[in-house]
Amino acid sequence: MDENNSYVQIKVECASADLEIVSGIMSMVDNGLMIEDYSDVDQILDGVYGDLIDKTILEADRERAAVSVFIPILRSPNESEMFIKERLDSCGIKYTLTHTGVKEEDWADSWKQYYKPIKTGKRLVIVPVWEKYDAQPGETIVLMDPGMAFGTGTHETTRLCAGFVEKHTTDGCTVLDVGCGSGILAIAAAKLGAGKCFACDIDPVAVKVAKENTELNSTPNVECAVSDLLKQTPKVDGGYNVVVANIVADVVMRLAPDVSDFLAPDGVFIVSGIIAERAEEVLASLDKAGYKVDEERYENGWYAAAMVRK
Repeated sequence: MDENNSYVQIKVECASADLEIVSGIMSMVDNGLMIEDYSDVDQILDGVYGDLIDKTILEADRERAAVSVFIPILRSPNESEMFIKERLDSCGIKYTLTHTGVKEEDWADSWKQYYKPIKTGKRLVIVPVWEKYDAQPGETIVLMDPGMAFGTGTHETTRLCAGFVEKHTTDGCTVLDVGCGSGILAIAAAKLGAGKCFACDIDPVAVKVAKENTELNSTPNVECAVSDLLKQTPKVDGGYNVVVANIVADVVMRLAPDVSDFLAPDGVFIVSGIIAERAEEVLASLDKAGYKVDEERYENGWYAAAMVRK
């Protein structure tokens, strides 16, 4: 099989009521969506002879839907799957995710051959633990084994956030990473000189991976825990100099009113995971919550910004 022309289908089945949110998240990975939705079949069939319609459509569950994307092997479909899972979990969506097009036993490692050292910003270099890399003078190396958590540095949102983290991390500062995934951003901050770093996620698997990566990078000042800041479970202290939320537009907007509980008065709130088309909507929510743009960046249809209080 020619891997240059090989694709993996990632399919998410969900309730029809959640189709719009699921489609939005899936479109962050690829715009070519295949949507299966039979919720309005009865209206379409009104007045049409039933024996002319495929039986599977007539018998389809009207309350269920499915969205699929087709990711080339060369684009690390495993990373795309992790991204989708974390975003769906952040939104509280109940779903079933499957993938086809690659053998199950090869799935976890099929993307590793394409994951190479990645430079973000001026100093940070994200290096897969299985790759050999000779650091250049002035470079800060973050070793990464993402396992089954999102965050390798290959995705635009991670790179955009890493660039802002590099710019705003100062010696001894405190950093809160919301929706930490593999822990890549909190670890990067620690390696750049931050003092206390707290990395949290609602996914226990992501937190387990983040803890393993902190050990890999010898950054004991990065604390990792399962936490949902929207529900304040467990309670997280405030006063962080930098808060990073590389999540998804809807969650960033829901978090906006509460960020002041965690951010120091002169702190920076870094947001990403936002498709460019929704940037204005997110900024309107942040503006209402008392924040303004200090700097913003776009990359391949993705948006990230460093926000400060007005």
